Amino acid sequence: MTFDQWTLETIRYDKSMMSWLEERRHEWLPLAQDAILKLLEGYTLLVLTDDNRDWFATYILSKLNNSLKNRPFLPVYKLKTLYPNLRTLQEEEEIELLFDMLSISFGERFFIWYIGNSTSSYLKIAMRCKKGFFWIMDKEVQNGFTLRSYDELLDIKLLQLFRLFDKSIDVILFGEVEV
Repeated sequence: MTFDQWTLETIRYDKSMMSWLEERRHEWLPLAQDAILKLLEGYTLLVLTDDNRDWFATYILSKLNNSLKNRPFLPVYKLKTLYPNLRTLQEEEEIELLFDMLSISFGERFFIWYIGNSTSSYLKIAMRCKKGFFWIMDKEVQNGFTLRSYDELLDIKLLQLFRLFDKSIDVILFGEVEV
């Protein structure tokens, strides 16, 4: 079974009712597959959210490396935890210093998963990472999956997307699908 076929079946038959995602799965597939393959190749994933979605970053970290999962732990960290003064970075030189620190820590084997509004100052930091994985509200960007900030089901959709991403890690990691 291909990753595309598995994704379609999961969207259609998962109990969390992800039917809205079926028509957008072709936008989703290359982004999710690329992020998962990077993780499995040993890249470190740095989660960054706008301030309104800090809860979601905490949720992601608590679920991805849950000790009850039957898979290896993944190198996933919250960027705001690694650098607590992230909010203060505004100038290009400051952002460059941050990326120097990240390069010293992880080599060039890291990428940022940004989840948030297109108007957040954190987007500027996230977009500096060319290998990013972006779930952005109200703006289309390369390597981005666009959502709408005014969608009354936004939080539910974020949880559904994460559920699909987490399940996708398992099937790719254990060779249950072709990528």
